[in-house]
Amino acid sequence: MLKLRNITKYYRSGFTKHFVLRRVDLDIDEGEFVTIMGPSGAGKSTLLHIMGLLDEPSDGEYHFAGEPAHKLSEKRRTELHRSHIGFVFQAYHLIDDLTVYENLETPLLYKGLSRSERKSKVAEMLDRFGIVAKQKLFPSQLSGGQQQLVGVARALIIEPRVILADEPTGNLQSTQGEEIMETLHHLNRADGVTIVQVTHSETQAQYGDRIVELSDGWKDADYRVEVAIDTGP
Repeated sequence: MLKLRNITKYYRSGFTKHFVLRRVDLDIDEGEFVTIMGPSGAGKSTLLHIMGLLDEPSDGEYHFAGEPAHKLSEKRRTELHRSHIGFVFQAYHLIDDLTVYENLETPLLYKGLSRSERKSKVAEMLDRFGIVAKQKLFPSQLSGGQQQLVGVARALIIEPRVILADEPTGNLQSTQGEEIMETLHHLNRADGVTIVQVTHSETQAQYGDRIVELSDGWKDADYRVEVAIDTGP
């Protein structure tokens, strides 16, 4: 599903290269739930953004669902991102002056769905995440947990093949964080959605199948989760 080879990312400052990622090799199969861990500055979010086609490597090759993303036009990369990738951000990234309903509808506008199709899909997400009563509210009127639920619903509404979650519970209380993780776990187990999350939490890492550790831009380890959390079917 995701195939990264020799992925390197650096920024130039004069004649100096400041490396963020260094020759990272990684394969993620369809239906896997992979956690990326490591200290601050290890390159975790940069790697996730490259996987999500929001950033490009300085060197190396990245294949997304069989397509050579590193060779594609900007237009094709944008099409792949909008059609197949759902992104969940720590800071929610909801549009402040749009209601919950409008935030959920926006990705569907990019896909060119008809009004009736958009209405049906938004209604399904509102019901699935128990936020029907919140649909006319603005993000500032929601709790952090509610905003993140909307963020997950927005990521899922395009029926993505991959969900990329960057510290999805970093700003939430523990009970809210558990709810988000159980939602992601269910999407992976029940719907077969491939999930890659970045987290500092050992507990949240147990929801997945594998853990990839980064250190100073290098891939330091890649191993299976020994005792995974089971939240049911």
